[in-house]
Amino acid sequence: MNWDEFAEWSKQIADWGAAYHTGLPDRPVRAQTKPGEIAAQLPSSPPQQGEDMAAILKDFDAIVMPGMTHWQHPRFFAYFPSNAAPPSILAEQLVNTVAAQCMLWQTSPAATEVEGVMVDWLRQALGLAEGYTGVIQDSASSATLSAVLTMRERATGYTGNREGLSGKGHLRIYCSDQVHSSIDRACWVAGIGQDNLVKIGTNGPRHAMDVASLEAAIAADRAAGHTPAGIIAITGGTGIGASDDLAPILDLAQRHDLYTHLDAAWAGSAMICPEFRETFWTGVDRCDSIVFNPHKWLGVQFDCSVQFLRDPAPQLNTLKIEPEYLKTTGAAVTNYSEWTIPLGRRFRALKIWFLLRSYGLEGLQTRIRNHVAWAGDLCEAIRGLDGFEIVTEPILSLFSFRCPGDDAAQQRLVDAINDDGRVYLTQGAFDGRKIIRVQVGQFDTTREDVMTVLTVIQDTWEQIQ
Repeated sequence: MNWDEFAEWSKQIADWGAAYHTGLPDRPVRAQTKPGEIAAQLPSSPPQQGEDMAAILKDFDAIVMPGMTHWQHPRFFAYFPSNAAPPSILAEQLVNTVAAQCMLWQTSPAATEVEGVMVDWLRQALGLAEGYTGVIQDSASSATLSAVLTMRERATGYTGNREGLSGKGHLRIYCSDQVHSSIDRACWVAGIGQDNLVKIGTNGPRHAMDVASLEAAIAADRAAGHTPAGIIAITGGTGIGASDDLAPILDLAQRHDLYTHLDAAWAGSAMICPEFRETFWTGVDRCDSIVFNPHKWLGVQFDCSVQFLRDPAPQLNTLKIEPEYLKTTGAAVTNYSEWTIPLGRRFRALKIWFLLRSYGLEGLQTRIRNHVAWAGDLCEAIRGLDGFEIVTEPILSLFSFRCPGDDAAQQRLVDAINDDGRVYLTQGAFDGRKIIRVQVGQFDTTREDVMTVLTVIQDTWEQIQ
């Protein structure tokens, strides 16, 4: 393909993209294919000769698209959103075209400097204190792993990377029983081990970590000769939106000299609305590390996760490695590859810049406030259905419910809802029971889209009786 052909096909793909997004309401939200159906349509061997782009795109429509679940669908209420606002898509096209590897300042000065400014714009937007800096990661999983590695190194006097963990005893990490599985995985990868991730029970309307139990666990571990290394708190846990009371946790962490990381991957975006901060964000400015995902609720295209650091030195002391071929001469600069596990880095900051300039904070705040209000409306409507139960009340725009019957009945209903195709929900578990989970957050959803969930629940419940 030459560049003239590239330009022509780019225009056609842009037209296809606009038509795709405007036509999403007419598609089923979740892919309706069976396992192996897509692979069976692909040749078993690669082509020996090149093919025309027209044929490739024809097969894309015929083979690939039927097997796609449409995360940008306005009636996607499963998991958390992975939004892609139009300005962010355009920025990503530019990044893909320039195709820079932005590991060092000198390999792309603009990428580094825009990233620094965008992290600070978001710091201000979320109401975090001056002095926080940070870095754009690919996902919250990477940010959490970076924080856990930092906890490990700090607790071992920064000897773990060099000497390994043999002979250093049991390092202990503390969190609530509502954390995302990426916390468990981070402890696996960091060599700390699953058995040394201490999960504390929760209580109260926001299912917050029980601080008295946390303190007791730390004391018991010290008495047993273990080494407490850090605490991971959550604001907006994946299952039911569980949110810890940050101030007493951070008081405790300060008393015990423990490094703290806050997982606000989903709910952090809502903190651009000042009215939510008193409930969810009080005390946040004492966290050592905070992660939130603009690629979830804010509208930035995946992947884009921001990790704020109160002091970057501990993470740099953990992750920085500087062979001769990566050294930068001249004036002091920031090389963000020293702040993260991957050396290679994409220009993720550009899509934040495009999004914030296109909508402004007021436009994004309006969307989030609407999502929270509409989730509340839907929750009340489901509460009114005969025999239905709201299991967990709305935390921001996330709540869960059960239909009449046992756990098998919950799965039958959620499967029937998703097979219907008009909306997409997921099941979960809470307090030993299966639940059906609803989360409102797709960028272009409307109140009508949200209330469609009620219609689909009523229709499918009647059909499966």
